[in-house]
Amino acid sequence: MTAVAGIDIGGTTTQVVLCAPDLGVLDRLGVPTPAAEGGTAMIGAALDALRRLLDRTPAKLLGVGVGAAGVVDARAGRILVASDSFRGWAGFAVTAAVERALGVPAFLDNDVNAFLRGEVAKGAAMGGTHVLGMTLGTGVGGALWLDGALYDGPRGAAGEIGHVPGFGDLPCTCGGRGHLETVASGRAIAARYGARTAREVAQAAHRGDPDALAAYETAGTAVARALLITAGLLDVTTCVIGGGVARTWPLLDPPIRTALAAEPPVSGHPLHVLPARLGEDAAAIGAAARAGAELGVGTPV
Repeated sequence: MTAVAGIDIGGTTTQVVLCAPDLGVLDRLGVPTPAAEGGTAMIGAALDALRRLLDRTPAKLLGVGVGAAGVVDARAGRILVASDSFRGWAGFAVTAAVERALGVPAFLDNDVNAFLRGEVAKGAAMGGTHVLGMTLGTGVGGALWLDGALYDGPRGAAGEIGHVPGFGDLPCTCGGRGHLETVASGRAIAARYGARTAREVAQAAHRGDPDALAAYETAGTAVARALLITAGLLDVTTCVIGGGVARTWPLLDPPIRTALAAEPPVSGHPLHVLPARLGEDAAAIGAAARAGAELGVGTPV
């Protein structure tokens, strides 16, 4: 039996999946990310998890895909920019480290690009040719799938809808002001309500708390505006949304739909907004899909 592996390195958890060539998940394992210990420790934790999967599910490993937080150079397999949550991550040569350790080809994507690749390959946007991917978590990430392929731009930053300005004047974690992330991220929803986490706000909203509902309405309306901007620029009318905030879809969906109904895209085609289907496996499956596509096994994605 042959397999490809996908690794999703997040700030808190590293998710690893072992997939058949058709991207069916053979086994999975999540482990803590040692983000404060540097790139070598982070890759080491991911590889240890993958070896445990291979011990449990014997298969010939063909290659490994990695989805990593930060701005990446996918062609060179290196992290370009990382947040201050990660120590020794910016500049780290990810694919070289994986290839040295395992002796198989490795490929790197930004984690949100990997998320979108996964959702197009096996998830909510399966088979889509023009899709915007958005993750609403601690921050807001974005990715673009155009003409049936991932578009990451000449500097790897295409689709970063979370850092588009025009959403007020609050300071953003990137140093800018008024970005979508300042109103639609989990951190922003919690701050607007005065809670520690977005989960607390969601619990209050489910109880009917008007201030909590207002925080989600603000977030959903801002997300809809970002989708309309994307539709106007690129004629992309399908969007798949994942991340922790999207797990409270019944709170987020109504304000998005209301805002889109009030101002439809100039093309006249309705926007289709889909909740992600693959959950915490999405980026890891997408990373595995990238490896399979590069190696010419399974379904090209």
